[in-house]
Amino acid sequence: MPLYNQEQIKEIIPHRDPFLLIDTVEELEPGIRVVATKHIREDEDWFRGHFPGHPVTPGVLVIEMLAQAGAVCALSLPENQGKLALFAGIDNARFRKPVEPGMTLRLEVEMIKNRGSIGVGKATATCDGKRMVTAEITFALGDR
Repeated sequence: MPLYNQEQIKEIIPHRDPFLLIDTVEELEPGIRVVATKHIREDEDWFRGHFPGHPVTPGVLVIEMLAQAGAVCALSLPENQGKLALFAGIDNARFRKPVEPGMTLRLEVEMIKNRGSIGVGKATATCDGKRMVTAEITFALGDR
């Protein structure tokens, strides 16, 4: 049973369809760590053009999935509720395996630095225990 479903996630982050890219939050320690999931459906819109006959989820969208999970973690802190988490940087991104239809990604972000309105998360997307994408994502908190 997930901790949060999409409707509950929408209470924390402002993302909406077609750009809400996480399905559930499974674990959450506000401001410290989060585990979310995204089931990659065969009918995801990006597969129409990336790539016909060999569908692969664009790596930048997996980074966005990780960032949204990280935003849930950061914006779950009482002092950050109602704020906006924006990308400030992406470092050491590695795309290790293609993300294809039918996969369910485990999106884990551990906060490794927090200084005022700037934070950094160590982000890892896995499927069946295999690392698919890793990165350090930097975010800045601002007003909505």
